[in-house]
Amino acid sequence: MAAKGSSILSATGKHLLLSLGSVLLGTIIAVPLGILLARHQRVAAVMLGISSTIQTIPSLAFFGFVLPFLGIGIVPAMTVLFLYSILPILRNTYTGIREVNPAYLEAGIGMGMNRRQLLTWIQFPLAFPVIMSGIRVSTVYIISWATLSALIGAGGLGDPILAGIHTYDAKLIMAGALPAALLALLASWSLGFVERAVTPRGLRQR
Repeated sequence: MAAKGSSILSATGKHLLLSLGSVLLGTIIAVPLGILLARHQRVAAVMLGISSTIQTIPSLAFFGFVLPFLGIGIVPAMTVLFLYSILPILRNTYTGIREVNPAYLEAGIGMGMNRRQLLTWIQFPLAFPVIMSGIRVSTVYIISWATLSALIGAGGLGDPILAGIHTYDAKLIMAGALPAALLALLASWSLGFVERAVTPRGLRQR
């Protein structure tokens, strides 16, 4: 029993590494890209279209596509999960920056702010709750989809689920599914709390 508990704990740690590592990489790429695209609408339409297309590829097929190039293990799994994580963060960053009230920007320009100062002191702080919402949605999805990483030898909570399917053992399936669901709920609650905390009080009351 102790060995099984230790095994689930180890799988949970690897699952967190896969999920949060992928979302972190997605955030590092998608947030600056979304800010840049907010100034170039034509390019934004193309990039958001590409990102949306990636999102439509079935995850099982996507893992199969990367196998010939990246082999099996954590690297191909994180590559696929990273690509999946981009769209919600990129779209929300782009939308958040674009939808900042022009009156705030005009006020900033009137105070002598340059483009960088407008972004740093007005646009990004006001868009941050929307960006956090994208990160939260992406994190919950990726924690769930990371269970499929076990199919290409990346480990995580997909391992006990697959083992349970192969041996018709419902307890083993639940041993992987329950922690994955709890992790997704915990991530949603934690990031939702941060999202509410960083939302200006005036915007919260709308």
